[in-house]
This record gives sequence, C-alpha cells and structure tokens, in this order.
Amino acid sequence: MHYEPELMFFRKLLENFHLNSNILDAAADVVPEFDLGLRRLLFSEPDYFYLFHESLKDLKSNIVYCVSDEYLCSYIFFQLPETEQYLIIGPYTRSDHPLRVVTSCAERLSIPARLLPQLEKYYTDLPFIADESTLLVLVNTFGEQIWGSLDCFSFETTERTIPRNSDSLAMRPENYEPEDAFLSMQILEERYASENRLIQAVSQGLVHKAEMMVTNYSNQGIEDRMADPVRNMKNYTIILNTLLRKGAEAGAVHPLHIDSLSTKFAKKLELINSVESGYALHQEMVRKYCLLVKNHSMKGYSLLVRKVLTRIDYDLTADLSLKAQADFLNVTASYLSTLFKKETGMTLTEYVNRKRIEHAVFLLNTTKMQIQTIAQYCGIPDVNYFTKTFKKYIQQTPKEYRENVSPYSAQNYSDDGQENNKKLYEIV
Repeated sequence: MHYEPELMFFRKLLENFHLNSNILDAAADVVPEFDLGLRRLLFSEPDYFYLFHESLKDLKSNIVYCVSDEYLCSYIFFQLPETEQYLIIGPYTRSDHPLRVVTSCAERLSIPARLLPQLEKYYTDLPFIADESTLLVLVNTFGEQIWGSLDCFSFETTERTIPRNSDSLAMRPENYEPEDAFLSMQILEERYASENRLIQAVSQGLVHKAEMMVTNYSNQGIEDRMADPVRNMKNYTIILNTLLRKGAEAGAVHPLHIDSLSTKFAKKLELINSVESGYALHQEMVRKYCLLVKNHSMKGYSLLVRKVLTRIDYDLTADLSLKAQADFLNVTASYLSTLFKKETGMTLTEYVNRKRIEHAVFLLNTTKMQIQTIAQYCGIPDVNYFTKTFKKYIQQTPKEYRENVSPYSAQNYSDDGQENNKKLYEIV
C-alpha cells in the first residue's frame, strides 16, 4: 500500500483517542472479535466470520460507513483502496449513561439479571464520544490521503435494529459463567493497565502524556455507581487523586509534598458541582502532580541526601547549616558535605541559598510583604545579608526586582511555588 505510513499514523491517532481499530481481511479464515467480545458474552457461539461477510454483501468501495448497531455501539467502517482489507473503528458509545444503555439492551433482549454487571462494565469501558465531529475530521483527512481528494469518497450512516428472529438470551444455557468471567477479566486487566500507564507517566513528570491519558479517560463513561452524576464524578475524582498520588510516590517525591497536594485536591473535589467542572479539575490535578514530580523528585539520590533535601523543602527557616544537618542525621559534617556535593553538584550552603532565593522570588511576585518580612520567611533574618545574597543570584536587589518585574498572580504558580519561578529568572 502506498499509504501505509499514513495508515499507521492514523491508527496511532485513534489509539490516543482510546479508540479501537482493526484491519479485517476478506480472504482470511478467521475474523477477530471487532466488538471487543460483546457478542461472545451475549450468545453461546457468535459467528464473527459470518457476521463480517454478511456485512460485505452490499458494501461499496469509496464509501465510509458510520454504523450504530443493534447493541447501541457505534463503528466507522470502510474498505482500504487497492486491497481486500477493511478498516473498522470502534466500538464506541454516544451515550454518557452506560447503565441506561445496559437497561435498554436488557429489556429488548431479555438479558438475565446476572449478566447486567458484565454488560455495565463493558459499556462503561467503551470510549464515550458525544460529538463525533473531531473523529469525522480525522477520518475525512485520512480519506483524502488514501483516495486522493474529498470528492473521491462519501459517507453513509446506518442504524441497525435487533433482528426479529433473534433468540431471547433468557433461553441461553446456564453454563456460560466462564465466558462472563473472561470478559470481565479482559476489561479489568485493560483498566488496570491504563491506570499503571498513567502512574508511570506521572512518575516521570510527563505532563503532556499524562494529560492526554486523563483526557482519554474522560472520553469513557463514568461508572454509574450512584444515581447522581455529580456524585459519580466526585467518586471518580477520588480514585484519580489516589492514582496520581501513587504516580508521585513512584517518582520519588517525599510523602510530605504528596500529602499536602492530595489534601488540597480532596477539599476541591467536594466542591465539584457539575460533570464539566469535574473534568476541568482532572486536568488541573494531573498537571500539578506532574509538576510536583519535576520539582521534588529525589530519584538518584541516596537515602541520606533525600532526608536533607526533604528537610530543606519542609522548613527554610530552620537551621540548615552543614553542622546542624550532620548532627540531625548523626553523621560527620565532612562526610555529609562530600556526599551532598557528589550527588547534587553543589555544596549544601549553595543549595540552601538557591532554595531560599527561589522562595523569595515567589513571595515578591505573589504578596505585598515587606522585604524584611520576606527575608525572615526565607530563613535569612539579616535583611542586609538577604539583599546581598539575592543580588548575587538575581543580579538585582529585592527592591529593584519588585519594581522592574510585573507582579504575577499567585494563581499562575504551582502549589509548590516552584515551576513558574523558573520562568521569571535564571539563577547564575
């Protein structure tokens, strides 16, 4: 195929939208379960080969079919030019209430009550796309590449209903529990794998990757554990907060920092008053947990140095001298000095001074405190020494800095007050 690179790129885009895609070969003897196992759950021996070839009877080339099947699942389906292969995208759902979808199917198919939990998990795990416009733009763009122009193909929309001769599922044999368990296992395994990928992204401070993953999750339905959608969103946000905490922990951030940020979000999530506000909070959460890892990860440091770094972050006003730190950790000052310089690339005094000046910049930009008060908050009570140290790193006195740099609103800073400081100056 001359468009193979474009096809690979298109399928990768779909994957990032949490959309399944399969290439089905008309000449193949076996057809994969393109519905992610739904019909295998509903029927004893579904014939995917027959179902696929029945769909090909009236299929025309150069047409993109948008299909909503009898189980309220949506697909996009078309033949790839110059081949006997077909690309099928989906399934996904256009309903954000999976439980209602399940109930609707249950009524129409006489589904036994014991199957409902399995179906609910299935529909909840499907990507939720309320507005298909973005997806159709992607398909249009890909179609233009493989067919030459927008004039060379068209779209058709089809909605199917349950066949009249469909047997009631209530008539199914009783020995199908292993199949149900298998589908449930597949869904749970994928969900846990997705959660682990999110934890890994956060542990590396990969903001863009983690944000994309959380966006993908928002494309899936929130499990209807409660009748109130806002309460469901709050419950889901609690789970997300826990996952992000685990990611920060895996990123070697001290529990002091993690607990502080987690507590703030625990309070914020109870203020969620709509599903939309919940999704907005999710984006804020993932960004700030990733920034927490970027600013406070202690990967690569020994346990001793980690304790020193944590103590510095915890209280800049404490006695952070080399002697005080060594006495606190019950090691010699020379040993701690050598180890700290080896692992951080700077002396302990240099590191503490940099941290104090970073905090000073934050306070100068977000408060109206007097400079003498800021000096005390940074652990340098001697205002003359504070001014001298500040100028050494920022090339300006605190007073000059406040006059020359436009104040930044506190909302522009991460919760740890570090990330945006780096945008304001470079320490020399």
